[in-house]
Amino acid sequence: MTTTGVIAPQPQATSVAKRVLGGVRKGARRVAEAIATPLLPEDFLDLISPLGSGAELRGRVLGVRAEGPNATTLTIRPGRGWRPHTPGQYVRIGFDVDGVRLWRAYSLTSPVNADTFTITARAIPDGKVSNFVRSLAPGTLLHLDQAEGLFTLPTPTPPAALFLTAGSGITPIMGMLRNDPLPADVVIVHSAPSEAEALFLPELRRLEAAGRLRLVTRFTAVDGILTPDQLDSVVPDWRSRDTWACGPAAMLDDAEAHWAAEGLGERLHTERFRAAIIAVGDGGAVTFDTSGVTVDADAATTLLDAGEDAGVLMPSGCRMGICFNCVLPLTGGSIRDLRTGEVTTADPQDPVLVQTCVSAAAGPCHLTV
Repeated sequence: MTTTGVIAPQPQATSVAKRVLGGVRKGARRVAEAIATPLLPEDFLDLISPLGSGAELRGRVLGVRAEGPNATTLTIRPGRGWRPHTPGQYVRIGFDVDGVRLWRAYSLTSPVNADTFTITARAIPDGKVSNFVRSLAPGTLLHLDQAEGLFTLPTPTPPAALFLTAGSGITPIMGMLRNDPLPADVVIVHSAPSEAEALFLPELRRLEAAGRLRLVTRFTAVDGILTPDQLDSVVPDWRSRDTWACGPAAMLDDAEAHWAAEGLGERLHTERFRAAIIAVGDGGAVTFDTSGVTVDADAATTLLDAGEDAGVLMPSGCRMGICFNCVLPLTGGSIRDLRTGEVTTADPQDPVLVQTCVSAAAGPCHLTV
């Protein structure tokens, strides 16, 4: 007898096949891990495709160009996993300098959602990374973190804005100017030692010629330093504008005091490349226990700088006391917070986590690193 009808599918066979294939994959993974130990297979994939989705975000230098006599602009292609930034934010970049990985934070100066991003580093005397940047070659791989920072324009943007900048403090503002939307009425007051040392000056002048902004320049070697009480003659309506300021610590300190005295503190937004220092340490011998290194650090040297100068591989980040990537256990002695003057003491039975980028030795001390 013949029976007609639809033949039922065989899910059991499919499930068995999937289980077998899954077991094969797991077995292959265990073999790969055994061969790769102490690394993971992904670490070897990073050697083949360093910008792929590995365990660590990296970027490749595509271009290196001089930006005036003392600065360098890098064009970097980030690897997969990079998230678009908000104009005004910064990125932490890890550079391998003489066998030591040093992290620095740089403002992003490029349009959002591009395949690449740019940063501009101004060389400073004895700056390990800022001077190293100019020697980088296209193709160099760098280590990256995701962009971060709160020095950004709100949504919606205010109708009128003042950008008060000096030196490399123009960099986060350029990140804003190269993106939309901008406030309808923008004034930039930018200070630099000389016209030749003013970053992005040709581009700023083109933006002014196009009606995008009004530019006021101050070349301090000739004109002297702009003081807040001179703003009335330079930007008479500054009190009605929301202000974003970035530059040397002294400039920002003066601006904060001036805006506060006018009752306008909430309209001033500042970005510091270094934490505001109001106290100094006592100095002392700093011992980095794991590394077996002891150095004498003076009252003006942070624990982070002391370690890096001695060749110790120090974790770091913003170097401003914000991101907490530099935190290490203090296992003995005392340190002073350079922002507040507060002294913290620890012993081996009661270690304390401290921010090395804003702390200095207050006598002999020990850190676990």
